[in-house]
Amino acid sequence: MSRRTDRVQRKVKIPSSIRKKGKSKKVEKPGETPCCIANCDGFADKHMGGRSLSQENGVETWGEGGFVVRKNRVRVCKSCYKVWKKDNKEDKSTQY
Repeated sequence: MSRRTDRVQRKVKIPSSIRKKGKSKKVEKPGETPCCIANCDGFADKHMGGRSLSQENGVETWGEGGFVVRKNRVRVCKSCYKVWKKDNKEDKSTQY
């Protein structure tokens, strides 16, 4: 016959000094892919927030000679992507 009790077993709190054994600093990766927008010194690597836009999207925002094309895509850094996104914010309104 088993004895059931209404008591709930408490969890033991682990001290923070024991819990965080691997205190290693994260090493930031250096940027490899430069931003394709003229006059921009940022990096378009994925781990740094970079994105890839089509040529048509690049022409709409920066003009014909404002960027460099790589494999039919325009690699942009995080700040340039924000500029593009703000520029095209009104275009994405859906009408039903």
